[in-house]
Amino acid sequence: MVKIATFIVDKRNLFFLVLVICLVFSAFSRNWVTVENDLKAYLPDKSESRQGLDLMDEEFITYGTAQVMVENVSQERAQAICDQLEEIKGVQSIDYDEEDDYRNVSALYTITFDYSEKDDKCLDSLEAVKEALSAQDYYVKTDLGDSAAEIIQQEVNVIMVIVAIIVVAVLLLTSQTYAEVPVLLMTFVSAMILNQGCQFLMGTISFVSNSVTSILQLALSLDYAVILCNRFKEERENGLPIREAAITSLSKGIPEIGSSSLTTIGGLIAMMFMQFKIGPDMAINLIKAVLFALLSVFVFMPGFLMLFGPWMDKTKHKNFVPKIPFVGKFDYKTRFFIPPIFLVLVVIGFHFSNNCPYAYGLGGIDTPKLNYVQIAENKIKDNFGATNFVALVYPKTDYEVEAKMLSELDTYDEVDYSEGLSNVEAMDGYMLADKLNPRQFAELAGLDYEVAQVVYAAYAADQDDYAKIIGGLNNYKVPLIDMMLFVCDKIDEGIVTLDDEQTADLKDAQVQMESAKKQLQGEDYNRVLIYLTLPEDGDTTYNFLDKIREIARSYYPDGELYLVGNSTVDQDFKSSFATDNLVVSIVSILIVLVVLLFTFQS
Repeated sequence: MVKIATFIVDKRNLFFLVLVICLVFSAFSRNWVTVENDLKAYLPDKSESRQGLDLMDEEFITYGTAQVMVENVSQERAQAICDQLEEIKGVQSIDYDEEDDYRNVSALYTITFDYSEKDDKCLDSLEAVKEALSAQDYYVKTDLGDSAAEIIQQEVNVIMVIVAIIVVAVLLLTSQTYAEVPVLLMTFVSAMILNQGCQFLMGTISFVSNSVTSILQLALSLDYAVILCNRFKEERENGLPIREAAITSLSKGIPEIGSSSLTTIGGLIAMMFMQFKIGPDMAINLIKAVLFALLSVFVFMPGFLMLFGPWMDKTKHKNFVPKIPFVGKFDYKTRFFIPPIFLVLVVIGFHFSNNCPYAYGLGGIDTPKLNYVQIAENKIKDNFGATNFVALVYPKTDYEVEAKMLSELDTYDEVDYSEGLSNVEAMDGYMLADKLNPRQFAELAGLDYEVAQVVYAAYAADQDDYAKIIGGLNNYKVPLIDMMLFVCDKIDEGIVTLDDEQTADLKDAQVQMESAKKQLQGEDYNRVLIYLTLPEDGDTTYNFLDKIREIARSYYPDGELYLVGNSTVDQDFKSSFATDNLVVSIVSILIVLVVLLFTFQS
């Protein structure tokens, strides 16, 4: 170990050169990392939410949406604003009702954009909406973009400044020489920048790991630099020259610091056994951060000590930390009483730790300081109530079965309303999935009965259902949404000709129906939305989710069913947390015990 320490100390200028090169490289490479901003991506692969989200991505289009509340407007002005926003490029539709969406001199607009929620064009359209409302008092609630990640990053930047001030103050307070403070800071900053510069080697990391790794790296590894610095000062007090003190302190410090780091790394390794994949993500990144901290302490810090050694001798000061010998005397006198009391407290603490209420979603968490997203959500909630919905995905079958299921769900107080193709009104009291015969369709669409019969015959031929044509079309019924879209296609092909007003009405209906079909009907699965009167998180909500699954299974006994939403994600977090917490606790204890056994050999 002495030879290694001697090499590191004597070749310090070479290591300084390597450090400078690596720091310059890291200044650029730290921006190369790919950051995953959606925590749902880290759900266990076998969880219902993860499988349901993957299936919905394959089967449906989920258009971007946003809730926008405008304060201090009259009803007339609110309607004018709605008309203005509808003209913005990328806005598909706006849901605004004067009775339900105007309260307390405030208007709530639910905006649906023309693009998928993952398309950046949604953000462009949302910015256009904000610009149009720049003269108004407005609040926006949306899942578009990476607002959570951006807020965390902004807050972490502020926290880093606060932490830096606190760390410098603590180091000054506990130091024996002023010059040791820059040594410790340079060691840690080097480790932090090098770790950030190598993040891209991990491929994709979570925004949580990307934001908090540096702070946790400081918390986990600052002691390593302090241990080596104290060793160096001890050797100097023993009369060794600066070079020999650096070599001796490093040769003695490597085993001590290495052993200390193993317990930390062991605890982090335990996180890799979590089902919730944010655990392995953070574990790998933090282990890497600890290794860079060790690299900085073992390779670069000896050079810093050599560089600042003379200044450390010149800047000694009195100890600012008062001596507290009475604590040791108290501990010795109570040595037979404190351990049993401590054991009793451990047992009590373990018991109550299992009764700790956890929040698995952000909806039920109140923070002393609110960010702009929380302020907007609270404003909308106070005026119009909270919105919590889940999507039920089930095998594609007849619309009538869906209608019966939604009718039963709507009877529950926990359901505000439900939305599917079978219960969305199209026009004149007809639902999108209602089946109409030629005469009913002719009356609804304003067509001649003979034209409607021709259209129905063409539809039957298109579906290869020639028996309907031969047997007569009078009683042939087709879902309204399917027939409307078929007629619009035939108008585009020039087969069906209508006057301008009829064509315009059908085209407007076509846009809405195609949007609904893309969102609610896939190749093999259908989707319905169930809006709940329950909070996002909590046992009451989770129990009713199980009830929804039970009802859905009674109507669809075969095939896979998936319930997906913020509440189901929270429920999956809760399910995985119970197992993860136990596994991590057991594995971390075992690893730490093994490390301690081999370290102390006793």
